[in-house]
Amino acid sequence: MTTGMLAAVWSLVDTALAAYRGDPRATAFLEACRAALSGPLRVAAVGAAGSGRSTLLDAIVGEPFTARASRLVVDWPGAVELIDGDGDHDAALVLLPRPAAPFPDALDPVASIAVLSRADELGGGRVDAMVSARQLARRHARGELGALCQDVVAVSGLTALASATMTAEEDATLRALAGLPRAELEPALLSVDRFTGSALPVPAAERVALVERLGLFGVRLALSAARRSADPRAELSRASGVGEIRTAVAECFADRADTLRARSALTAVDSLVRADPRPGMAAEVERVTAGAHELRELRLLASLRSGRVSLDDLGDDAVTEARYLLGAAGPNRLACTDDPYTALLRWRARALDTTLPDAQRRAAGIIARTCAALATR
Repeated sequence: MTTGMLAAVWSLVDTALAAYRGDPRATAFLEACRAALSGPLRVAAVGAAGSGRSTLLDAIVGEPFTARASRLVVDWPGAVELIDGDGDHDAALVLLPRPAAPFPDALDPVASIAVLSRADELGGGRVDAMVSARQLARRHARGELGALCQDVVAVSGLTALASATMTAEEDATLRALAGLPRAELEPALLSVDRFTGSALPVPAAERVALVERLGLFGVRLALSAARRSADPRAELSRASGVGEIRTAVAECFADRADTLRARSALTAVDSLVRADPRPGMAAEVERVTAGAHELRELRLLASLRSGRVSLDDLGDDAVTEARYLLGAAGPNRLACTDDPYTALLRWRARALDTTLPDAQRRAAGIIARTCAALATR
């Protein structure tokens, strides 16, 4: 399904290059668009100062690369370029320290994931803070915030990075603290000041370094793991939400890389044509935009994922079939379908069924168009 939009946008860029021949600035702009179409998917972490952009990207990669460079290409699978900051990008991780923080108006929901980037602080640093933060993320995914993005994910970047880069010395400090009597240690875990200032057998300098690296939430969680003779690194990684953010990037972005790159190029050509029109180019942009069914699929998948649109009352089989047909489970879209023509008739009938809610009928119409394209392959 993706190749249709990608091919159309390739052709549009070539048409634009011919139309703007003789204009060096426009030609350079379009050549950059063309190069980006075949380059890695560009995923930017955007957010206000202090939102944790660098920490999150370092946590995703598993090492502090942002101290050396603002961009890094990784294999997701498929090449993905992670960008620290709001440069040219195909998709964005929007870091929000709290759910009510302003969301950038200029971002397309189909190419955005909202990240509650200091999720451990939302729960006051309690050991169960991330459980509460995940519940909060799911609730906001079904509300106004969810309408602005593909998904809402809670993550503690500091905790995730600490889990990936914890040193043997830090592990030894944790285990020394975990060996102290609870009556002696628990009062020190009530705040950062108490943890660093209490008279404990472990040197204060080591405790200061530990809480700077892990945060109070991470310290509490790691100590809980150490007391159970569990691996603090594994516990920190599991609780941090880094697994969820990697999954979200894979499912929402990397698996749809061609579509998102094509969307970026289409948007760029459209902006050029609006600023400096050429005969016939506006009609060409409109034609390609009207045929960009892949973007409608992405928007529907986001609505299904968040619960803003539900197909549950159509039955489990219908929900599963819809996800497969829309490409949520990978390129084999017909894995849960007898044949695309029969599926087309089934979903078209739902789209025309006036007893169904409007949102379900619109969703069925999008899926029916997907089936029609599959049937003509």
